[in-house]
Amino acid sequence: MKKIHQKILNLEQLKKKISVEKKRGKKIVHCHGVFDLLHVGHIKHFKSAKKNGDFLLVSITSDQFVNKGPGRPAFNQNLRSEVISSLECVDAVFINNFQTPINLINLIKPNIYFKGPDYKNIHKDRTKNIIKEIKATKKGGGKVMFSEDITFSSSSLINNHYNLLSPSQSKFIKTIKKKYNLDFIIKEIEKIKNLKILLIGETIIDQYIFGEVLGKSGKEPHLVMQQESKEQYLGGAAAIANHLSTFCKKINFLTLIGQDKNFLSFIKKSLRKNISSHFFLKKKSPTILKTRFIDKISNSKLLGVYDMNDKSLDKNLEKKFQNFIKRTSKSNDLILISDYGHGLISSSTAKVLLSQNKFICLNAQVNASNNGYHSLRKYKKINTLIINENELRHEMRDKTSEIEILSKKLSKIHDIKNLVVTRGKIGAYILKNKTKSFYCPAFANEVVDKVGAGDAMLAIISICLKVKMPEDLALFISSLAGATAVENIGNSKFINKNELIRQVEYITK
Repeated sequence: MKKIHQKILNLEQLKKKISVEKKRGKKIVHCHGVFDLLHVGHIKHFKSAKKNGDFLLVSITSDQFVNKGPGRPAFNQNLRSEVISSLECVDAVFINNFQTPINLINLIKPNIYFKGPDYKNIHKDRTKNIIKEIKATKKGGGKVMFSEDITFSSSSLINNHYNLLSPSQSKFIKTIKKKYNLDFIIKEIEKIKNLKILLIGETIIDQYIFGEVLGKSGKEPHLVMQQESKEQYLGGAAAIANHLSTFCKKINFLTLIGQDKNFLSFIKKSLRKNISSHFFLKKKSPTILKTRFIDKISNSKLLGVYDMNDKSLDKNLEKKFQNFIKRTSKSNDLILISDYGHGLISSSTAKVLLSQNKFICLNAQVNASNNGYHSLRKYKKINTLIINENELRHEMRDKTSEIEILSKKLSKIHDIKNLVVTRGKIGAYILKNKTKSFYCPAFANEVVDKVGAGDAMLAIISICLKVKMPEDLALFISSLAGATAVENIGNSKFINKNELIRQVEYITK
């Protein structure tokens, strides 16, 4: 048996190895998957694959692209590759750092691409990746084969025999599974695609500067960091637009940027094609830029710097903005407002929005620049408000009362139909019609960055409630979206409908 470490190859090693084997006339067979929990079904699958060729390559999905819900993968990529390497029938293992195996298929051009029987009906694959994999294999001169062996679900085994979920998470999932099957959930999500959405809010550029903390300055009392890399992502309402883009056919996006049009090309390039954007230019103002300095070792934020002008719009621009809202709102089903308190939405504009007689969803955020000034007082009769616990306590000027009591008071004051309160690790709940509550635990496995979590949850729960999805199911789906957001830096990853359905499918097995 080959030594385990000799079987686990990097890309250059793999290319050389495959080239040598092909020159020897060997037939290359390629299997790909997550293989989170190696079981008898996998072993039979690999043995069947090897019978159809001479050299068996197994590529595994790297941890960053495993999209099967919280706590997954149960075993990291190094452990998964090591276990598979121990099988005698496997000749090489590769950790695939692409989202799909298509790049690898194009590179190595296997003679046989071998998949399990559950992929035989290619139209059941909602990601459509199997179709692309088949096309890539045939293009390289190979063919696709499907095994006939018995199968087991790693997700089902993990869900039922491993304690990856907390007791509260497990209890909640069991309740969801009893009430709603996967087909019902998918049908509910598919109702969203025909919604016409008007999204309003500032575009924010989130910039992250990563580096190594060198320590205290030798001469002055401040921290010194050596910059190593810089990344920037679409934030604010622009991030919400991208979150919505795979759920709805078209989003009308009304936003504000700086007069100098700085970052405009980046914004346009980063927005999805089905987003119809309308940019208003704020005089004597940059496009809002929020820069965060990050320690690359711990991913801890060291300092945040805001570049913006958060004064109110001048009267002429405000009038144009309001007139555009009146014209555009008529053709939309839902108005989604993300009010960051940076001067875009005045009390006058809020009145215009509320007078459109549309389903209104709102997130009015408290942040470092508006703390003590930003308020919900200008909003009344809202269909859905999403707010975190700190914002709720800030609004009610109460840091001790129970959340349920404060929620009922706030709902009554502002006549809110659905009040969604997020509470970090504790989870979230909806207060419906000031009386009925629905609770959901948090599902984030690892909190990397809280920036954008509220935006992701607002995007998903607003459209779910608009199509009258059951409140507990809407809360569950949007909580999974929020978990995806906090497990990534900033808005580096947007919520994708098919991936979200896939998470629901795996976590409810």
